Amino acid sequence: MELVTAIRERRSVRKFKAQDVPKNIITEIMEEARWSPSWGNTQPWDFYVLTGDALAKFKEMNLRKTLAAEAISSDVPMLEKWPDAMKIRYADLGKLVLSAQGIKREDKASRDKYYQEMVSFFDAPCLILACISRDNLVEYQMLDIGLIAQTICLVAHDKRLGTCMLAAAARYPAEIRRIAAIPDDRKIVLGIALGYPDSSFPINNFARDRAKLDEIVHWVE
Repeated sequence: MELVTAIRERRSVRKFKAQDVPKNIITEIMEEARWSPSWGNTQPWDFYVLTGDALAKFKEMNLRKTLAAEAISSDVPMLEKWPDAMKIRYADLGKLVLSAQGIKREDKASRDKYYQEMVSFFDAPCLILACISRDNLVEYQMLDIGLIAQTICLVAHDKRLGTCMLAAAARYPAEIRRIAAIPDDRKIVLGIALGYPDSSFPINNFARDRAKLDEIVHWVE
């Protein structure tokens, strides 16, 4: 697949087929992704790949705590106040996701069901947890995690797999550590859901948008 095609066509998949991803395919993805750049070649990342029973326990825990409205205690702070332009884009995406499923704003039951599917990682058969060192400042480590996460998603797309990067997979780190045997000196940043996209679901096919170039690029001559 051409690089530009992969960049344009890659999307966040929100419904996966009930089909396991072979371990050798996951290994190939991570083998290619490890060549991602990082600050000073520090490669500050660790990854924990969950499938099978471990992932089932994770999904059950995440859903149970969400339904109980348990307070989120993620290792890495999440944005709470968005600048206006970003808030509009975020809201617009939310509307697209719901409308693609035929869910009306006033249909709370259907919105809650979708939210539960999100915290269950859209039925993905694999979840890749990205972690960084607790001993270092997060800023450049987070940049590096972003670089390798994008690479994982692009390589997966090249193999006709789908991905979705989820902050919702990093909300309850204490429980996650117990399930995935992640040491205390690692911060859990995000999860990448991985699997075969179910293209029959409209939520995987709606038209996406991006900000116009003149909104984000500022020429200085």
